[in-house]
Amino acid sequence: MNTLIDKKLEAARRHLDSGTCPLLELAEKIGWSPAYLQKRFKQAFGLSPAEYASQRKVATLKQHLKYAPDVTQAWVDSGYGSSSRVYENGAAKLGMLPAVYRKGGAGLTIHWTITVTALGNALVAATERGICAVALAEEQTRLIEELRAEFPNAELNHVPDDDGIIASKVRSVAEALAGKASHAPIELIGTAFQHRVWQALMTIPRGSTLSYAELAERLVLPKAARAVARACAGNRVAVLVPCHRIIRGDGSLGGYRWGLPLKEDLLQRERMGTIGK
Repeated sequence: MNTLIDKKLEAARRHLDSGTCPLLELAEKIGWSPAYLQKRFKQAFGLSPAEYASQRKVATLKQHLKYAPDVTQAWVDSGYGSSSRVYENGAAKLGMLPAVYRKGGAGLTIHWTITVTALGNALVAATERGICAVALAEEQTRLIEELRAEFPNAELNHVPDDDGIIASKVRSVAEALAGKASHAPIELIGTAFQHRVWQALMTIPRGSTLSYAELAERLVLPKAARAVARACAGNRVAVLVPCHRIIRGDGSLGGYRWGLPLKEDLLQRERMGTIGK
């Protein structure tokens, strides 16, 4: 992209970060046709303007659900026009009803299993609405502790990986971990900035790496390398959002939520083209 296009895309993103904006109105603000804006925005951020705005609202909702005095106040502060919109849109992306998430999963049953993949143990957890966690570690206790930390008040129901409750979700995650086409739902719930970083991570080809600074450059935010690093560290979806492909400027591995040995193994497998084989 040239500088002018970069600036227009950043302007469009800022408008969406400030609140919802119909595509036609947004295109008029930017000076492009709606179709061209839709195409360019999706190329840059991996989402259409409407999808980006929806993710931003869900990220805001998630934060407000933790701290607002009640659920109604949370959805009002998050920009939803009615409670029905929260449950139609927000609940689907949170993987649970907003009131339940706010209470740390209280009253919620989360079915989880640990399955063995080419990358070692993988925990897959899901509510009736969809996958809510994917984590990797050799020690099963660590995987369970991570799940409990995210949903401290939920009822965690351990099931076999071939149980009908979760089997299809496990297959979807296993396929994605093996580098195959998959329809595994990924909950990219975070701040607008985190979402941009995570989407950018998914554009890095297998076997390739970037430094934090290089990724910041791709985002047209050359001075935001530290913020990019923090966003990578906040990724909760192993491999599907490939933060393992980010290294330090000096070529060293840097950090990794699921451990540096696993990060090194992932990169080596990808470079050799053996991941999932």
